[in-house]
Amino acid sequence: MTATTDRNPLHADFYADRARQARVRVLENVRIARDTYRVRFECPEIAAQIVPGQFLMLRLAGMNDPLLGRPLALYDVICDASGVPTAIDVVYLALGKMTKRLAEFGVGSELDIWGPLGNGFPAVKTDQLIVVAGGIGQTPFLAVGKEYLGQRDYGGSRDSQAAAKRVTLCYGVRSADYLAGVDDFRAVGVDVRLSSDDGSVGRRGFVTEVLREVLDQTTGNERLVMCCGPEPMMHAVAKLCDENKTHCLVSLETPMACGIGICFSCVTRVRQADGGWDYKRTCVEGPIFEAEKIDGDCDSILRTKPAAQAKEVRDNLACAAGFSKQARYLFLSALIACERRAFVRAAALA
Repeated sequence: MTATTDRNPLHADFYADRARQARVRVLENVRIARDTYRVRFECPEIAAQIVPGQFLMLRLAGMNDPLLGRPLALYDVICDASGVPTAIDVVYLALGKMTKRLAEFGVGSELDIWGPLGNGFPAVKTDQLIVVAGGIGQTPFLAVGKEYLGQRDYGGSRDSQAAAKRVTLCYGVRSADYLAGVDDFRAVGVDVRLSSDDGSVGRRGFVTEVLREVLDQTTGNERLVMCCGPEPMMHAVAKLCDENKTHCLVSLETPMACGIGICFSCVTRVRQADGGWDYKRTCVEGPIFEAEKIDGDCDSILRTKPAAQAKEVRDNLACAAGFSKQARYLFLSALIACERRAFVRAAALA
């Protein structure tokens, strides 16, 4: 029997069918803000394919600690003198074991990467594009701004309809020393509005207040909002856009293990057309989702204390103990898919 996509509930439009795996050399690895770095590596094949909003999985070549790759969003594609894409820039925060080790890599060091992955931002026409970023969430938006302002094409054969009369970046950080890449945005004509928790740069307070000011200057049918950053911030942005009848897209920063839809560690709860919800894999059905379809409580399990997570895992395992072997397998498979990475993380504590 011939398989069809509508018969397969696990089918996704953005499986990694076109992804490539490569070992690449670091061309640059420079600090651009506090604990924030931009790494550039040579990879013409992926550079020619990737589009704004997509990501790569990256590992430190020749190392098995950490074993798993990390998802990093496209910052920009670098072209040679003739305009041919040759290299990729990604920006990262040196926070965990992998990224702290990456920050020590010099020119000529090797990385293992695979991509491009995910769906990327849609390329549509709008009068004003407003991109909202918190923390390290500005990283996908430089390429978005360039594409929407007509300065760059991405993805080779991609039929881009992206066009905006104006692109505004609302960017919130903890303090001024965490601002990363602001000059890059201004250099391509993006209107930059800033906020900080401590008032050391821009408006003191949340970036949502900056967004509110921008929304008050335009009407809903003239604008599109894209958002990336901490989950509480994205939920606040989604709520504000809903109040202002403005379409909003969010780029989820969900931790993931494989990046290609196999492990189910990155699922998020998404509302369906019938009003119910289902779990979608961020890596192959995202990371870009319509904000109104993301369940506002979908990440509450991430804020559960580890001890409570461990207890929940023990309770679930005890529940499964009385099942047949086949039923236990199905139960635990569903549990891993439905309870997301919280189950995976808590399993070690159980």
